[in-house]
Amino acid sequence: MTVENPARRAASEEPDSESLLILEAVQAGYPPAPPLFTDLNLHVGAGEIVALRGRSGSGKSTALHLAMGLLPPDEGRVIWQGIDLYTLDEDKRARIRRDQFGTVLQDGGLLHSLTALENVLTPILRRRARREDRAKAEDALAAVGLADRAAHTPSRMSGGECQRVALARALFTEPTILIVDEPTASLDRASADTVIDLLVKAADNGRAVLVASHDPAVIDAANRYHDIEPPYVPRRHRAP
Repeated sequence: MTVENPARRAASEEPDSESLLILEAVQAGYPPAPPLFTDLNLHVGAGEIVALRGRSGSGKSTALHLAMGLLPPDEGRVIWQGIDLYTLDEDKRARIRRDQFGTVLQDGGLLHSLTALENVLTPILRRRARREDRAKAEDALAAVGLADRAAHTPSRMSGGECQRVALARALFTEPTILIVDEPTASLDRASADTVIDLLVKAADNGRAVLVASHDPAVIDAANRYHDIEPPYVPRRHRAP
């Protein structure tokens, strides 16, 4: 597993013109409870991995939903390629998510009645898959080491294989950014390391990666990580 990439470690600590996603002084919560976090500031550029670290229930998934344009912040701004996401209507935000974001849910989010290949093709279910679409989906599965599992349903695959199918589906649309929620939470160490390698490869290929995790190996692979924990003020760190 690649964890000591000097070029990745040299990524900018402050937002600049190369930053694709910026969360600026963001606060979020579910009143009347106290905020899950306040003053969250982070940025992600092409080729970077930025991690959110915190215990279960600390607000990591909420932060990802904010970043995807699914949940407006109580305070602060979420900026995507220079545009404040929450000045756009939901249709425009949905179009950005569809065209530029690749997302992997904590449980993978696969449809259990579909094969691995069909799951990878779900982003284009609104139209009939063409031959070139199927070839591209097969390439995506091959890229995550699952070319021989194309015809298998999730029930016939391990947890690690299902998570890799979810990554293949996210990469199928050639997104600008990957947003990944707890990608190794339910995996054995070998499967987890394989998934981390795929995230590192995605960053090495120029994609931005924002990942929520409490796995030390994921944190080690990141350029920067942010602690989200009581007293609800995130702390930013450079990876060692």
